[in-house]
Amino acid sequence: MKRLTLLTLYAGISVLLLEYGAYAIGAWVNTSNSIPVGLYWLTERPVEKGAYVIFCPPPSDAFDEAKRRGYFKAGFCPGAYQYLMKKVLAVKNDKVSLTKEGVRVNGQWLPFSVPLNADSYGRPLPVLRAEYELGESDVLLMTDVSQKSFDGRYFGPIQRSQILGVIRPIFTW
Repeated sequence: MKRLTLLTLYAGISVLLLEYGAYAIGAWVNTSNSIPVGLYWLTERPVEKGAYVIFCPPPSDAFDEAKRRGYFKAGFCPGAYQYLMKKVLAVKNDKVSLTKEGVRVNGQWLPFSVPLNADSYGRPLPVLRAEYELGESDVLLMTDVSQKSFDGRYFGPIQRSQILGVIRPIFTW
């Protein structure tokens, strides 16, 4: 029994060290439904429309509630938030409209953008209705693969300064 406990402990420590080492060299694993599930690599590419990014959510009531509800875990970002991954779907000078019918960017409806009224436990989701033109430092981060992502239709645009970097898919499924 003692030997099994030690083996389990060593295996757990090895997995943690391997994961930390992978992150330290720029590898990130996405397990959420915000972007395709898989392995991503942090790049030096510029933040532009269509790029996948990893970012620290800005401290806000919407992100505080999302963390309390378990939409994401605690992490190393300000507010003790976890890094999140999304796709950049609007940038400087884009006109964004958040309505109950969904999100439009420059008049084009975004797939998977119809806001849900409640999460899978029946708890109401934030209602964000607005129209605006994004400024120099604004980006709208959303999903383009799932209706159930907690994304810009619930928290609005964020500042580019929140973005750690652009990530490139290596292997997704």
